Amino acid sequence: MIKVSIEARTKIEQLMVESGYNIAHDYVRVGVKSGGCSGLSYELDFDKNKKEDDKLFEDNNVKIIVDKKSFLYLIGTTLEYSGGLNGKGFVFNNPNANRTCGCGESFSL
Repeated sequence: MIKVSIEARTKIEQLMVESGYNIAHDYVRVGVKSGGCSGLSYELDFDKNKKEDDKLFEDNNVKIIVDKKSFLYLIGTTLEYSGGLNGKGFVFNNPNANRTCGCGESFSL
């Protein structure tokens, strides 16, 4: 399961509208790829299509799709958003990560 905070949901909806997506029908694609200062980095994008091997989750009326490989790294993760003067933007609160970098965009297990 992947969760979405209220703040992240609000920002996702705003960004989806600006990018020509509809939160009621389209998806937020979350993934993991090799790279970043801690070894693995997060990917976040919008998608209109769900692939056959994607896992689908819905939280706070946000439809999240994750490929099967990335899902293993993201179980239990909460997507959060922090704005304001010291805000970092989107942050992945991942209970599986043993180490994260200072920017919060990469992690290791």
